Amino acid sequence: MPVAPEPLTGEVFDSHCHLDIMVGNRQASSGDPVAQAAQAAGASVEKIVEESRAVGVTRLVTIGYDLASSRWNADVARVHRDVYAGVAIHPNEAHAATSEVLAEIEELAGEPQVRAVGETGLDYYRDWASKDDQHASFRAHIEIAKRTGKALVIHDREAHDDVLRVLAEQGAPDAVVFHSYSGDAEMAKKCAEAGYFMSFSGPVTYKNAGYLREAAQVAPKELLLVETDAPYLPPVPHRGKPNAPYLIPLIVRCLAEVKGMEAGELTAAISANGEAVFGAW
Repeated sequence: MPVAPEPLTGEVFDSHCHLDIMVGNRQASSGDPVAQAAQAAGASVEKIVEESRAVGVTRLVTIGYDLASSRWNADVARVHRDVYAGVAIHPNEAHAATSEVLAEIEELAGEPQVRAVGETGLDYYRDWASKDDQHASFRAHIEIAKRTGKALVIHDREAHDDVLRVLAEQGAPDAVVFHSYSGDAEMAKKCAEAGYFMSFSGPVTYKNAGYLREAAQVAPKELLLVETDAPYLPPVPHRGKPNAPYLIPLIVRCLAEVKGMEAGELTAAISANGEAVFGAW
């Protein structure tokens, strides 16, 4: 695992990670070497929380992608202070979003420690689920978020126009988060106009991702969040290694430089945004 960076002077939180994958609740396959490496470290939820707090990352939102992970996240968030959950069926698993499964997702979303419906959305990079299934599942999750009053956390991969169109057609919930924001500056302007939050992850630090830094420049600080997507998408200089919530300071410092802000000012803004999105901690 990467060495921990210098701690932040202010507190911040990780808006999107996958604790179940990190601790081995979902056993990583041979086709997922990053998750395998993370699981080989043998971390527990308690250890991850402790390492995160040591660098100023005081809260974690662990995000679901199928029914099993959503159940696990809700259970873990119920017993661990400052761990919160998101529940949903990932667009790549949209074929599994039956009415019965979605009914259980909605039941889980109603629990107080569950603060988000996500990750849901559209993924045109992979064809593991048909576009028809993805759109139907996405629209159903939007309605669940609205009925439960929880934030909607969106997975948007090579589907920017359709994601924005579906949100407009269906009517967006009060709080919408673009997880691991991957659009350009023009899309960031559209998100800002709609009041959608943009959560930046490790790729914003990559040399070839200037378009993400341009988008971060455009994004108002009142709509910024940070995340790791751990164990995936580690920031520079740890590409190729497993990611972890304790690496958030590297992303924060990159964003602060891009925005021309002090890191402490940015963490204060992100923390306030967190309560606006996920409710009082």
